[in-house]
Amino acid sequence: MKKEILFECDQTGLQLLRPTTNLDTIRDGRGVILTWVPEDKIVEFNIVHFRPSCVRGMHYHEHFIEYSLCVNGTGMFVYRLDKDDADSERSLNISKGFCVRIPKGVVHTIYSVDELTMVAMLTKQWDYSDPPIVQVGEIPKPNKI
Repeated sequence: MKKEILFECDQTGLQLLRPTTNLDTIRDGRGVILTWVPEDKIVEFNIVHFRPSCVRGMHYHEHFIEYSLCVNGTGMFVYRLDKDDADSERSLNISKGFCVRIPKGVVHTIYSVDELTMVAMLTKQWDYSDPPIVQVGEIPKPNKI
């Protein structure tokens, strides 16, 4: 199965992935199965819960590629074309089924609109990355965005 890309940022390599669907899984009346095929080997995945109106804080990862998949809620994914330039920020709407591939070194964050649940999938284990995350600026406190 081939990976399908809805959007790719020429400057950062960030990709918004489109799932494939076996139409038989919806035609039989039981629901649907959506499938994403990552190009990278996933070695760890985490469920990340957001309260309404929260933000993780701008950050990047030096040691792994991150895939983020929304399984519930809505929000805004924000990334930078230039990691040192806040004016280069771009945004993508998050809703159920949103899946993004974030290359190493791309500054990004997630803002929740309501309760939001994401699955973060990593190409290197968090605990074996030193450091696993590099914050860019202050980490906002809940309900202070």
